[in-house]
Amino acid sequence: MQIYINGKFYPKEEAKVSVFDHGYLYGDGIYETLRAYGGMVFKLDEHIGRLQRSAFAMELKLPLGANGFNKAVNDTIKENGLSEAYVRITVSRGPGEIGLDPELCPEPTVVIIAKEFKEYPPEMYAKGVKVAVVQTRRNHPECLNPAIKSTNFLNNIFAKMEAKRAGAYEGIMLNHAGFVAEGTISNVFMVRRGELVTPPAIEGILVGVTREVVVKLAGGLGITVSEEPFTEVQMRQADEVFLTNTTMEVMPVTTVDGHAVGSGSPGDVARRLRSAYREEVIRCLRVR
Repeated sequence: MQIYINGKFYPKEEAKVSVFDHGYLYGDGIYETLRAYGGMVFKLDEHIGRLQRSAFAMELKLPLGANGFNKAVNDTIKENGLSEAYVRITVSRGPGEIGLDPELCPEPTVVIIAKEFKEYPPEMYAKGVKVAVVQTRRNHPECLNPAIKSTNFLNNIFAKMEAKRAGAYEGIMLNHAGFVAEGTISNVFMVRRGELVTPPAIEGILVGVTREVVVKLAGGLGITVSEEPFTEVQMRQADEVFLTNTTMEVMPVTTVDGHAVGSGSPGDVARRLRSAYREEVIRCLRVR
């Protein structure tokens, strides 16, 4: 495996970042997770755009422009001889003296990792997954801008630990007001009387690239989409629930806190949207 660090490639065993890097010391950094199909990254421009917005929000000067990041990502995939790939871009504040002041770090650190992507087990899509509503709350938006995809992930880690203790695949976090926000690594959708509902950005969620694709695809399928708050009780009583993110795409949920969702089997809306998502991947990559 070859790792991209600040414009150069290093074997996995030699890829190192300074112990004085503020990403390591303070979680002062941002990241994006991407997926390549047939050697081409789906929605690359959208992911790089969000990386840039995250950097702007935290006053982190990126060393590369959009074209530079695009090239670096594609070069990393090619350097590793990959077709189906998981890609992660991490940009930290960079090395500097100990202290919280960002000005202590003269240059950021850019790391890009690309590895072979292994498909999720088919039975997860066929049977759905279990989720648990956890006690750990989503960060209050007035404390940390939810639009920043930050490497400071401690609350999500706590939520993941809770979910594992509950025997669940994913933990669902509520926001400060008690409404469903998002999963530890996913956005949440439910289907109610044929209408697709997902929490709006104002509920403190990170608006996912895949979430946006699914909302658009749903409209194209004639499915009404509403962005509105809902509670964990409403989620348990929904006809369908599913999760979205870059790697899992559209993952059906069949159990919430031990309660079966709808019929207890993956629903038709999730199935149609997953199929439409794959068609959109093929269409977009064919155009490129």
